[in-house]
This record gives sequence, structure tokens and C-alpha cells, in this order.
Amino acid sequence: MELERIQARLREMKIDGWLFWDFQNRDQLAYRILGLDGSKMTSRRWFYFIPTHGEPRKLTHSVEPGKLDGLPGSKTVYLSWRQLHDGLKEILGEPKKIAMQYSPDNAIPYVSIVDGGTLDLVRKLGHEIVSSADLVQTFEAVISQEGYRLHLEAGEIIQRVKDGAFAEIGRALRVGDKITEYDIKQFIVKQFDENGLTCDEEWPIVGVNDHPADPHFEPTPENAYLIKDGDTVLIDLWAKKAVPDGIYYDITWCGYVGEDPPPKYVEIFNAVRDARRAAVRFIRERFAAGSPCHGWEVDNACRQVVKDAGYGDYFVHRTGHSIGREVHGNGVNIDNLETKDERRLVPGICFSIEPGIYLPGEMAVRTEINVFITLKGEVVVAGKEQDEIVKIV
Repeated sequence: MELERIQARLREMKIDGWLFWDFQNRDQLAYRILGLDGSKMTSRRWFYFIPTHGEPRKLTHSVEPGKLDGLPGSKTVYLSWRQLHDGLKEILGEPKKIAMQYSPDNAIPYVSIVDGGTLDLVRKLGHEIVSSADLVQTFEAVISQEGYRLHLEAGEIIQRVKDGAFAEIGRALRVGDKITEYDIKQFIVKQFDENGLTCDEEWPIVGVNDHPADPHFEPTPENAYLIKDGDTVLIDLWAKKAVPDGIYYDITWCGYVGEDPPPKYVEIFNAVRDARRAAVRFIRERFAAGSPCHGWEVDNACRQVVKDAGYGDYFVHRTGHSIGREVHGNGVNIDNLETKDERRLVPGICFSIEPGIYLPGEMAVRTEINVFITLKGEVVVAGKEQDEIVKIV
């Protein structure tokens, strides 16, 4: 746990303290930020309060009194629920502004972990509760240089696997072999295994024609289409190095089996490509000017391009998500659709930009890149960006 950094960040944000709570290992964010083992049994509630100054304070149950012994600070042990309430009042002290894993209106569900009853209890003691979302981003989503190196290494492999998947479709069709969406998915997973990558059994998306109009379509042996000449193809693949602290890399590319993609397919691909470029340009301009850049603003800049192309109603998800040790991480999302993510983009974070257009029963496109903000505020796109539809011949 980085106690001094946490306290400095609390002072910077003008928050009086950060209250961590858990029951039955619900808050894995807390375990990671505090440096605790989140796999061990937690059958009783515990609290850990970090004030802006001074020593942290622990509150644990008499059945599990040593639960937080690996952390600095004084300890209070409770048995009854009355003692819990009294102990919580004692460790928190006078009414103050306290951050917890909570999000008003559940706007950021990734950090909306503490149950309503526990929030009620803390508020009843006179405290104001604010969201820990920006704190979580600082201590959970900011990637180290080593993590970024692992991200780039995974990216180099995944770009090759993606190229190989498109090439495998072309090879099969040239020699007359039957090949399905599911076959290509299995081809990708096999390449991951052979190259030391893992996707944690969250499988890649390979969709033909109308299938990827469901943004999270997953091919199975039962539902997979045979791939043939004239098909539109979407491949979305993500993985990380199978090592501790590996960071995900996540891209989506679109292809066409043949030389001349349909004009409508080209039109919607160009719209999302231009929207992706607009998002990156917006971020770079903000950082170059030294101006704040929020997730919801980037979503607006990207989405407007798709709206102007006449397909706004068919862009049915946020523009992008945080990337970290999980493919959907705990930092700022590029979102003003599903939620209004008011968190700022800060140095050290990684996220996707992935606008899409989904025409039910017909076709779909998505173009996805990974963006990293360096500690110097440089906006870096990792790996190749798709500027034209892949022609599979």
C-alpha cells in the first residue's frame, strides 16, 4: 500500500479520508489497492480508514481480528453490532468528507461496490460520502512502465494473430476448405496459447455479415456461419501476457472476402474510422493545450462524427473502455451514452477508442485502437491503426 501517496492525493482532492470496507471479498479493488490477499475467507465485515494526515485506523471482528494486520495503523476489535457502530464512530471521528467505493446514481458501476445499508450507516454518523472513482483510477488504473511494456509486447503478438486470422480465411477459401466463424475463433485462441497470451476465457469475437450487428456476438459450433466470397468479416480480439501484472491489448478490425466491398460497407467503415480519428485528435489537442479532458467529452467528439454521417442511432455503445489487468479496467471510460463519465484522462492510463455502426439483419463495423497517455502527457496509439477494409483474397 502506498500510504503517503494516498494521503497526498486525498489532500489534493480536498477529501478528509478514504474508508475501505469489505464483506465476503466483495471489494477486490480494496484488496489490490491496500495490498491484501483477496482470496482468503472474509466472513465478517472490516473497515479501514485512511485520513489525510496521521495513522490509519482498523475495525475488525473478534472472529477475524487479524484480518488487517498486514496494514499500518491502530486497531479496534468489535463483537456485537452495537460495538461495530460504536467502533466505526470512533475510527472516523468528527463528521467529515469521506471517499468510499460508491458512485452517485450508480454512474460508474465499476466502483459502485459498497452496499446501500453501509452507506446509510456512515451517513447516520454525520459524514458526507463522495465517490472514490478518481482515487481508484490513480491507484488501480495508472499503469507502470513495466505494465506498459507488457501491453506493447502483447500488442505486437495480437496484431500478428489478427493478420494471421484474415490470412487463414483467405487460405482456406483458395484451396476450397470449409471454414467458419468458430474455426477462426479457435485459430486465434490457439495462437494466443502458443505465444504465451491469455484472454481469461473471455473469447474473441469473429462475426460475418449480420452476426456482429450484435456487438458481443460469440461464435459457437452451433451458430457459426460458413465464411464465403462476398462476406463482411469483423474480428475483435484481446489478450495479455500470461504473467503477473500483464496488461490487456484489445483491437477490432474489419475485412471483406473479395476485391470490391459493398459501397454501404465502405461508407459505414469510413464513418467509424473518421470518428476514431476525431476522438484521438480531440484528446491530443486537449493535452497539448494543458486543458482537462474528460471521458464524456471524448465520447461526444467521436459520436458526433457518426451522427453527422447519419448513423447515430446505430452506434449503440460507449466509445471506449479502460484497459488494465482486466480487459475492461477500472479507470475512466470514454462514455457519455451508457453513463456520463466525468473522470479525467490522466497520465499513465490506457483505454480503447472503438466506435461502431450496427445495422441489424445486415452488417456491422467497428474499429478499435488502444491509447496510452504517457507520464509526459503524450497521447500514444499502440500498434497499427486500420484505415481501409482488409480485402481477403
